[in-house]
Amino acid sequence: MLLIYVTLNISQKTLQDLEFNAVLAHISDRCNTTLGKELALEITPKLQLEIVAKSLGETNEYLASFTSDNRIPNHGFESILEELKLLKIDNTTLELNGFKKIVVICESINAHKKFFEKFKEYYPILYGNTLSLSYQKEIPERTNQIFDKFGEIRDAASDNLMSIRRQMMGLKSKINQSFGAALQRYQAAEFLDEIRESIVDNRRVLAVKAMYRKKIKGAVLGASKTGSIVYVVPEASLAYSTQLSNLNFEEQEEIFKILNRLTNDIRPYRADLAACQEYLRDIDIVAAKAKYALEMNGVLPKINTKREMYLRDAFHPLLFLSNKSSGDLTYPQTIKLEEKNRIIVISGPNAGGKSITLKTIGLLQLMLQSGMLIPVHERSEVILFEKILTDIGDNQSIENHLSTYSYRLKNMNSFLKKCNDKTLFLIDEFGTGTDPELGGALAETFLEVFYEREAFGVITTHYANLKMLANDLPFMSNANMLFDAKSLAPTFQLILGQAGASFTFEVAQKNGIPYSLVNKAKKKIERGKVRFDATIAKLQKERSQMAVTGTKLKEVESKARDEASRLEVLNEKIQTKLVKYQELYDQDKRMIQLGNKVNDLAEQYFIHHKKRQLVSDLIKVVEIENSKRKKKTAQVLKKEKVEKKAVVEEVAVKVAAIREKKKAEKKKPTPPPAPKIALQIGYRVRLKDGKAVGSIDAIEKNKAIVNYGMFTTNVSLDQLEFVSKS
Repeated sequence: MLLIYVTLNISQKTLQDLEFNAVLAHISDRCNTTLGKELALEITPKLQLEIVAKSLGETNEYLASFTSDNRIPNHGFESILEELKLLKIDNTTLELNGFKKIVVICESINAHKKFFEKFKEYYPILYGNTLSLSYQKEIPERTNQIFDKFGEIRDAASDNLMSIRRQMMGLKSKINQSFGAALQRYQAAEFLDEIRESIVDNRRVLAVKAMYRKKIKGAVLGASKTGSIVYVVPEASLAYSTQLSNLNFEEQEEIFKILNRLTNDIRPYRADLAACQEYLRDIDIVAAKAKYALEMNGVLPKINTKREMYLRDAFHPLLFLSNKSSGDLTYPQTIKLEEKNRIIVISGPNAGGKSITLKTIGLLQLMLQSGMLIPVHERSEVILFEKILTDIGDNQSIENHLSTYSYRLKNMNSFLKKCNDKTLFLIDEFGTGTDPELGGALAETFLEVFYEREAFGVITTHYANLKMLANDLPFMSNANMLFDAKSLAPTFQLILGQAGASFTFEVAQKNGIPYSLVNKAKKKIERGKVRFDATIAKLQKERSQMAVTGTKLKEVESKARDEASRLEVLNEKIQTKLVKYQELYDQDKRMIQLGNKVNDLAEQYFIHHKKRQLVSDLIKVVEIENSKRKKKTAQVLKKEKVEKKAVVEEVAVKVAAIREKKKAEKKKPTPPPAPKIALQIGYRVRLKDGKAVGSIDAIEKNKAIVNYGMFTTNVSLDQLEFVSKS
């Protein structure tokens, strides 16, 4: 099925706002070929689901190959655009390098077709791309007949060329022989300089002393800078050199004829070669997208056909890679747009991450519809849009004499003409640039129109009326960028469901503005507005505290759960041990009772010596004991025997392991003894087998007088060990 590519309806200003060109530059840098680099800069987002899904599938398959043992073959090539132009014109001849480039492309195509046929189950989409290509065997076979492995024309390329080169070899041999003879003759006559010979214009020449020039027959090709040496071709080799020059000319003519015939042989394959180059160019871009996805942890999210977009843990790709290279942390955002929540109004103080959230949503959408994997959680869901409208940043235009607000009004007018239910709009600081009350009212009207047209969108604002509108309309919601309540530092976390305070006065106080001025400023505005902003700020602080408390509770809950699990396991072990101890106790008690009975019988026999009575009583005892035992089948007895055997074997293995461990410990080299310290008067010491510590008062003849306070003693130095210095 032939797919017609339809580009997304998007302006260059939107691409600039979302920094899409920077992403394309990254893709271009990761391409291996010149054509791939050029085409990567021209990538545009597509509209059709089939095209986008296929492009994403190609990138995802190539990304999977990076972790597979079956790596996709190399796709590098040099452009043959000029060669294709020449092939289009009759009676043209390609240069030697052109044939080399064509052969490389043919061999790459053959390698790709062979690889994807073998692994088509792993790479079904990439395999499908090769089906329209045919194996290029004729061109390599034909060129291999003409060129050797070094890219030079073979002697056997034609009979005439072989004959010419044989004649050239014969002439070169004759030239060397005649030159050698002349060299020896004139050297003997001392006509030559010390260097004897040289090379001029790729020809061997004699280095003749200037004074003997006329005594040597031949052609002069030059002289040294000082004029003391004249370079002469001997007359004997001169004739052969002329013949060789003629043969060189004939060789070049024959090579041209060979290349011309080869060009004519390749000319019918021009369309195939163009398709092969296009395939390799496209696979180069796919590989570059896969490399880019690998660096930023890009994944393929689920593409929804219903109106529901869920970006979970989404990163801004440019910011992520920049922070990754510098070792900084990047904060992900989670945002959801659906039929019941089409528009989100983000509020909160500046420098909290509102604008970067807008750019993240827009840039990821552009990348997705351009066939690039995006850095989100794998369970994210996306949809496709026909139009993406943005108004981000200060858009003053000196050339067109437009102020920020004039530009924004012009932009809003364009939005009103284009906006529909298949549009995504992203507007930063909605309604700013003019009187707050008037600008806010007009912005509210625009937002109501976007809402009625069922467009999806995200805006950022400080206007209270827009926050109220988002709170009143059922399919619109507020959101805020969370701030730390104490430090007033941004946490870069997007919180859905609640508007954010501007923290205007709090931030002013934090930055050193006197409280008296802040309080005076508060009195200059309406009490309701201050109270409204203060309420939002209070709610935001409470939310921040609740988030911290919730995190702590989760940690406590997790610890409690782990402790409960540990106690449950411990309880099971204790119960098992109690059951075993009870069984052991019952067994021992039964054995004691049985022993007492046997002891009584033995005592009776000791007194009366009646064997018959003893045997009768013993049989009764045995029968009574056997009646208590449960009858077991042979299978059960066999099973118990096997289990006992397994237990014995397990114990034997453990014992053997313990013995091996002890042997290994014995084999370990004993640590060297600590260096012996020379004992001196005043050192604190003790006997090696004692605990009392004393000090040395004197040392005489390898013996020391040790003072223990209450008494002194005379001890050999060998029996003492050092404790500390005095």
